[in-house]
Amino acid sequence: MAQVLNRSIRKWWKGAYNGVVYRYRDGEVVCEDALRLLNSLRAECANVVFLDPPFNLGKAYGNNGKKADRKSEADYRDYMTKVLVRAAEVLVPGGALYLYHIPKWAIQLACDIPSYLEFRHWIAISIKSGFVRGRRLYPAHYALLYYTKGKPKVFSRPKIPRPVCARCKKDLRDYGGYKKFVESGINLSDIWDDISPVRHKNNKHRRSNELPLKLVSRILTISGIRGGLVIDPFAGAGSMLVAARQAKMHFVGGDMDRDFLDIIDARFLSQGLARVHSGGGK
Repeated sequence: MAQVLNRSIRKWWKGAYNGVVYRYRDGEVVCEDALRLLNSLRAECANVVFLDPPFNLGKAYGNNGKKADRKSEADYRDYMTKVLVRAAEVLVPGGALYLYHIPKWAIQLACDIPSYLEFRHWIAISIKSGFVRGRRLYPAHYALLYYTKGKPKVFSRPKIPRPVCARCKKDLRDYGGYKKFVESGINLSDIWDDISPVRHKNNKHRRSNELPLKLVSRILTISGIRGGLVIDPFAGAGSMLVAARQAKMHFVGGDMDRDFLDIIDARFLSQGLARVHSGGGK
């Protein structure tokens, strides 16, 4: 279990942070609004900032109810613009910013990302088991926008297994004379269609949306650095924080609903990850 504090002066804060703090050896999770969390951090402290905000679709993510996820479009964009600006400020030079959203908002918010961040990719994350809504095409992907603060300090391009037939186990694609080059896997592209959502109740840690560990772990494979710092101000069920700990990175996460902090704490424990720091409020 976490050591629960009401104050922290660890190195990533501007000064003393006052509030509910769940303390771990390698990081902290706080009960806080995302923008206030970001504003409490030192500039240029984070290697990776990951943003998976509520999509403003009127979903009930926790005890705050549906109204918390249904702002006017102007208010929502204004809030998210402030989040993006401050997220860019807390990145170290060469650090990476990832924004996970639906395409409608990804298009608009991309215009609000500070110009000194370098656009790297619009990554399409395939939606499994979606459904048609109204007079529209079938929605088939989420957007993962990837930016860096100048030249990336870290960039690793993973290989993924070649897709094979589930029944006969033969390659689904014809690689011709190039098959020898893909024996150890194929290079990752900006279309990720090998990630399944967390839908079954036996695998979920909360009622509403939860990101698969495979997705956030891949982000850290690309941009993470051992001993670096990951910031996730919309932590939810904590998938990115679990991935950060597995990647031997430090982390700061936050959520407005304290119940989610308890979910994250239980999830750390179930993963057999390091227990609490033995120190006091520092």
